[in-house]
Amino acid sequence: MSASVEESGRLDRGDGVELAWRRRAGRGPGVVFLGGFNSDMTGTKAEDLSAFCAERGQAFLRFDYSGHGASGGRFEEGTIGRWAADAEAVLETLTEGPQVLVGSSMGGWIALLLALRRPERLAGLIGIAAAPDFTARIEEALPPEVRAAIERDGVWHRPSQYGDPYPITRALLEDGRAHLLLHGPVPIATPVRLLHGQGDPDVPWDLSLRIAERVTGPDVQVMLVKDGDHRLSRPQDLALLRRTVAALLDGEA
Repeated sequence: MSASVEESGRLDRGDGVELAWRRRAGRGPGVVFLGGFNSDMTGTKAEDLSAFCAERGQAFLRFDYSGHGASGGRFEEGTIGRWAADAEAVLETLTEGPQVLVGSSMGGWIALLLALRRPERLAGLIGIAAAPDFTARIEEALPPEVRAAIERDGVWHRPSQYGDPYPITRALLEDGRAHLLLHGPVPIATPVRLLHGQGDPDVPWDLSLRIAERVTGPDVQVMLVKDGDHRLSRPQDLALLRRTVAALLDGEA
């Protein structure tokens, strides 16, 4: 099957902020990639999934949340609710029919929120080191002086092993409380697959077990990679992701 050309564009989310996206036409169910906090749609996993879907003739969509990558808006103005709304706008405008949502880190939280809001558009969900409720874990770990700085200044720049320090805003933490999921049942009936590295320094791997416990549907599997890190972007990790996506798309999982 010949690979489709990947087209790109920008979607005005309704307030003048434009969201950058890339899309491949193809058969359904489509695949939508949801990136992580402070990442963009040109990362290793997104690129590999794009090539994988091209080989299969499968529809594929990736995009940048506002304040991320090539999209407009300021990162500091983003919140979980705002980025989930970005994802919902892209899903509704740029895809048709059921989709397999693939969410990396924060993208796993966004994917779960989308699955609850638009269950009729869900063919399956894959989390890669999925990080629902991560703002609450950040907040709990803050020392008193940092809490005071956020309250006073509205922002704190958190050091990162992946690059420059990034801002944690008071708005992000406050909005995050309104979107917490793991305090109760998560009613998702379609298949859910959760991939997690046991060497992940950022999101504890047992969080995927908690997600599996909370999802009410019966078809939930957790796949742990003993020597895997947070990104799960090594060749063997990408191969596992491809197999997992293919099994969902082919109805074999």
